[in-house]
Amino acid sequence: MSSQPEVRPPLPPFTRETAIAKVRGAEDGWNSRDPNRVALAYTVDSAWRNRAEFVNGREAIVAFLTRKWQKELDYRLIKELWAYEGNRIAVRFAYEWHDDSGNWYRSYGNENWEFDENGLMQRRFACINDAPIREADRKYFWPLGRRPDDHPGLSDLGF
Repeated sequence: MSSQPEVRPPLPPFTRETAIAKVRGAEDGWNSRDPNRVALAYTVDSAWRNRAEFVNGREAIVAFLTRKWQKELDYRLIKELWAYEGNRIAVRFAYEWHDDSGNWYRSYGNENWEFDENGLMQRRFACINDAPIREADRKYFWPLGRRPDDHPGLSDLGF
């Protein structure tokens, strides 16, 4: 086993450019819908509040995300930097998904992130609201996975 610490650039303290890169990296990870890949961006003892659920540690993160993406089908996410300072970043986001009955939703929210010195997220606080939408009102149509660079962001879409 390696004694080298895990490092996940960009590292704090963040500049506007490195905060934007961190946000896009998180968006790309979540759009992979791979719970194991996503969990590697967090410290082994990372603490989350996601809606009313409290999640602690990578194993719990993997279990949480596995459940999430079994329910939230065809999940596509856009994140946008809201603010940053030192080792903290605030993000707003919106994602689209449907349930197993074909009901579509757009979920809006905000996250506050805190990173350790190696760029791993040690704390994540998420507030999320789900809005039912008609399938005809969807805005995210890229193939599952990473959002293309030329796809509009949240501000461009008026969200």
